[in-house]
Amino acid sequence: MTTEIVKYQRKELELKALLEITQAINENKPASILLNIFKFTCLVHLNIRSLVLYVANNDVFDQKISHGIKGKTPSSIPENQVNDNRDTDELQIQVDDGFSFEELEIYIPVYHKDKMLAILFLQKKEEHSELDLNFTQALTNILVVALENKRFASRQLEQERLKKEIEIASNVQRMLFPSNLPQTEKLKAKVTYYPHSTVGGDYYDLIQKSDDEVFFCIADVSGKGMPASLLMSNFQAALRTLLRSSSDLKMITEQLNYTIFENTNGERFITFFLGHYNFKKRELIFVNAGHNPPVLCWEGERRSELLEAGTTILGAFEELPFLEVGKRSHLKGFNLHLYTDGLTESFNSSEEEYGDERFVKFVQANLCTDPNVFHETFFKELDGFAEGTVRGDDITLLSMRFK
Repeated sequence: MTTEIVKYQRKELELKALLEITQAINENKPASILLNIFKFTCLVHLNIRSLVLYVANNDVFDQKISHGIKGKTPSSIPENQVNDNRDTDELQIQVDDGFSFEELEIYIPVYHKDKMLAILFLQKKEEHSELDLNFTQALTNILVVALENKRFASRQLEQERLKKEIEIASNVQRMLFPSNLPQTEKLKAKVTYYPHSTVGGDYYDLIQKSDDEVFFCIADVSGKGMPASLLMSNFQAALRTLLRSSSDLKMITEQLNYTIFENTNGERFITFFLGHYNFKKRELIFVNAGHNPPVLCWEGERRSELLEAGTTILGAFEELPFLEVGKRSHLKGFNLHLYTDGLTESFNSSEEEYGDERFVKFVQANLCTDPNVFHETFFKELDGFAEGTVRGDDITLLSMRFK
């Protein structure tokens, strides 16, 4: 057989190999099928008897194909144990005892710029027969790029799916908050809410049960993001259900604690403040479950106090170890400021915390101010203090004026 015929046959086989792998890529076959087609294409159409293919995955090379090997080769190789000297064409790989690449006489690296994407080790069928290494490298390159594109596309789809889920969770969370707050002479309320991310772990609510009764609350879930948002959604549903059937703050708090503990097995907790004001009785009752104490401003006496009576955080224990219901009576007119710890744990460029003490001082300097004015003035001060430092947590401030 003449040399020209041999070359022609080899080129024909190479063309078949190229056609098979590109056709599979164009048909968007799964990665496992692409790898099988590549393996059998190399074994049938090219002068290859055995091969091992490693493909880069983050900081390791994972073995994707192994065929015709008598010895043991590692399933993965850390990237820092692979050194390919492109000037001398020398490959050095550190492997543990018992592993070896000695029977594989040829290696073909696949690069994208200076990044090694894959390594193909192989052994020819016939020692004296030719193997077009450039073609084999090109074919391997086509396969590896296709695998990279698949992985990238899969990652993009996953990111899009996650983005959509977060968007839905954000919309659901917005629906949990009251759409309108009272703006009457009897009760005026203002809230400012800055979520740290698209979905937050803060929650506030104001529920007017009748003309003479109003419930209000603020809460903060441990953690951030989707898990915190989902737990808060469940918490809000449980609270609203309980408030429809009872006004007993002690029972409501105990039931909420049990629900959270049962759902999270004590692995997550919620700080929570729940208040109830009766306009006819002029009586405020409340429970503070490990939350930042709201600040009560007495209008007639021009003084303020912190509302601390209550219990520990919700969800940490199956049964609350203690529970005290606070009460303030004979209230003629007062302001109340509820907030989450993201407000007082704001930092400036010198890593100095704003702190509870500064907030209480600001309240005392602005006693019984209209809630809208209070928020405008306060957040100017907070922004001035932060000096442009990025917020590290959700911030919620709910202010109410009762007449």
